[in-house]
Amino acid sequence: STYGKVGARTEMPGCSLCMGNQARVGDATTVVSTSTRNFPNRLGKGADVFLASAELAAVAAIEGKLPTPAEYLTYADKISSTKADTFRYLNFDQLPDYVQTAESADLGDEYAGALDKEVQRLKDQQK
Repeated sequence: STYGKVGARTEMPGCSLCMGNQARVGDATTVVSTSTRNFPNRLGKGADVFLASAELAAVAAIEGKLPTPAEYLTYADKISSTKADTFRYLNFDQLPDYVQTAESADLGDEYAGALDKEVQRLKDQQK
C-alpha cells in the first residue's frame, strides 16, 4: 500500500486502541489520531500522540507531518471552496432518506416524549 511504503498505517474507525481491539503502535512512535482522548502510553509505549480533527489528520497525512498554520490554511481554503458539498452530510435534517427514516422510527413512549420536549425547547430557543 502507498501508506505502508512510507511507514504510515490507517485503522478501522470505531472504538479502537482504548478497548484493545487493534494493535498498538510501535514504541516511541509519533501518531496523529482522530480519537477522542489521550493519556500516556494509550496508543503505545512512549508514543507521541497528537489528537486532531479528521480534517487536520487528512492534511497531516498528505504533508507527512503536522502542518504549519500556513500549510493547514492552504488546504482549509480548498476545503472551504467546496464546503456546501463537503459538509452536507452533517445536515441530517436536509437528507430526505434520513428524515423519512427518522420520522418513522419507533423510539418508545418514554424516549418519544423526551424527544418532543427537546424539539420544543429548541424551537422556543430559536424564537
